[in-house]
Amino acid sequence: MKALTYDGPYRVKVRNKPEPRIEHPQDGIVRVTAAAICGSDLHLLHGLIPDTRIGFTFGHEFTGVVEELGPEAQGVRKGDRVMLPFQIFCGGCYFCTRGLTSCCESTNPATDAGTGIYGYSHTMGGYDGGQAEYVRVPFIGVDAEKIPDDVEDLDALPITDAFATGYQAAEMCELKGGETVLVLGCGPVGLFSMWSAWAMGAERVIAVDHVDYRLEFARNWLGVETLNFRDIDLVTTIKGMTDDRGADATVDAVGLEAAGSPVHRALGIYLKLEAGSPQALNFAIHATRKGGTISVIGAYGPPYNGVDIGTYMNKAQRMNTGQASVKRYMPRLLEHVQAGRIRPQQVFTHRLPLDRAPEGYRMFAQKRDGCVKVALLPDGSATLH
Repeated sequence: MKALTYDGPYRVKVRNKPEPRIEHPQDGIVRVTAAAICGSDLHLLHGLIPDTRIGFTFGHEFTGVVEELGPEAQGVRKGDRVMLPFQIFCGGCYFCTRGLTSCCESTNPATDAGTGIYGYSHTMGGYDGGQAEYVRVPFIGVDAEKIPDDVEDLDALPITDAFATGYQAAEMCELKGGETVLVLGCGPVGLFSMWSAWAMGAERVIAVDHVDYRLEFARNWLGVETLNFRDIDLVTTIKGMTDDRGADATVDAVGLEAAGSPVHRALGIYLKLEAGSPQALNFAIHATRKGGTISVIGAYGPPYNGVDIGTYMNKAQRMNTGQASVKRYMPRLLEHVQAGRIRPQQVFTHRLPLDRAPEGYRMFAQKRDGCVKVALLPDGSATLH
C-alpha cells in the first residue's frame, strides 16, 4: 500500500509499505478515505518529537471504511464508515472509565507522557498513522465513531482532532457567558476554538497570529477581531482593548513552535535546551487578566520550559491543560454539523491525492498559497483548490 513515511528531519516521502494486519483480537483494519495534515505533524517533520524513526507513517486525523475485524471486535461491522479519535484507548482502564481517554493507561504504558497516538512516533506508542491507504485500528469497537449518512467525510475529518481539540480548548476556558476570549494562533485548532468560544457564550473573541492570510481567514469565517503581533506590542494592545485588565480567558493554540522571541526559539527549537518555545504561553500569562483562565491546548514536549510562572502565580490565574479526550465530544460535534451550525470542511483550503502529500507538507509548513489545512485523499480523486 502507499503511505507517507518519515525520512528524517524536514523530509517525508510516499512509499510502498506492507498492508497492516490484525495483531490483537480487538483490532480492525480501516481503508482510509480521507486524512489530514495537522500542525502537530510539523513537530514530527521538524525533528522535535523524540524517537521518530525512519519509515514511520504519520497521520492522526483520518476517516475510513471498516475492511476487517478481529474475532473480539464488537460495535462496528465491515463496511461501516467511521472516524477515529487521534488517541488510541482501551475504554476500560481507570482514566478511560472517567472520560479521560487521552490519558489511557493501556496503549502507551512505557511512558507517562500520554496515551498511544496514531502516527506520532514511538514516544507515543509507535502506532503507524492514517496518511496511508490502510491503517490498523486497535480497540476499534471502543474507539471508532460511526459517521452518519448525512455527514460527509470531510466534515467528519476535523472532529477526529482539530475540531474536538478546539472545542475542549474553549470548554477549558470555563466560560459563563459575556467574556472576552483571546485566542493565540489562527491555525485549525485556534479557528475551531474561536467558533466554540462563540458557541459557549463569549461576547468578544480576539484572534492573534503573525500570518496575514490566516488572520483574514479567521475574520471572514468566524467574525472575530484580529491582531498581528508583529505589528504591535501584544500585551499592551490587549490591555488597551479590555479596560487595562486583559482578556478574561486565553487559549494557547500554538504550543512549542511559537514565534515571537528569538532567544526562546533558539533555546527550544534549535538548541533543544527547552521543550520548544514558551513564547505563546508567556503571552497568555501577561495578556490574561488577574484571576483569569488560560487554556493550554497547543502541544508542548517534555520536560522543561522557560515559563513565567512567577507572574502566573501572582496574578491568581488558573491554567487548564491536556490533550483533547476526543471521543467524549464526537456525538455533540456531530449534532452541530447535522444541525448546519458549522461546516468543518471549510477549514480545508487544499485537497491533494496521497501521492502529493510531501507537497502538502511543504506548503503547510511554509505557510504558502493561503494554506490553512490540507486534506489527503488516498484514492487519488482530490483536486488542488
